Amino acid sequence: MATWSDVEASAPQFARRVRESFDAYPNKTMATLRRDGSPRISATEVEFIDGALWLGAMWKSRKALDLQRDPRCAVHCGTGNGGESWTGDAKLSGTAVEITDPVRHKEISDASAGEAPPGPSHLFRLDITEVVHTRVEGNQIVIELWTEGGGLRRMERQ
Repeated sequence: MATWSDVEASAPQFARRVRESFDAYPNKTMATLRRDGSPRISATEVEFIDGALWLGAMWKSRKALDLQRDPRCAVHCGTGNGGESWTGDAKLSGTAVEITDPVRHKEISDASAGEAPPGPSHLFRLDITEVVHTRVEGNQIVIELWTEGGGLRRMERQ
């Protein structure tokens, strides 16, 4: 599985656009899988720290329990209001790996831009399988797709 630093090394300009889309708004949307396999959408925040993408969750929240049971997930950047200031839309898919080491958990919490919640919480690192960035250039939609095995591909639609 790929880390965020793998994406940056493989396709730096693409990674910059994705990161800018994720950094534009604090709230993201994450899809996890419920016990019966149906999707669950939750609000989340992500952090890019030490070449990895990190997801936090309140202790024993539904999304944390979903990820413990089935670590596959997808995260979508915040989209704002669109309009002329819109620079693109980004999505990441992968496998969430829970970090249970208290020292590493504290290191990532301390490096985070946000304030750590009081009490216990869950911390997951996202091992990346796919990254997508979509934007408008002129009169066409540009879709860029990065996968670990396939690298970066670009598709254009009128």
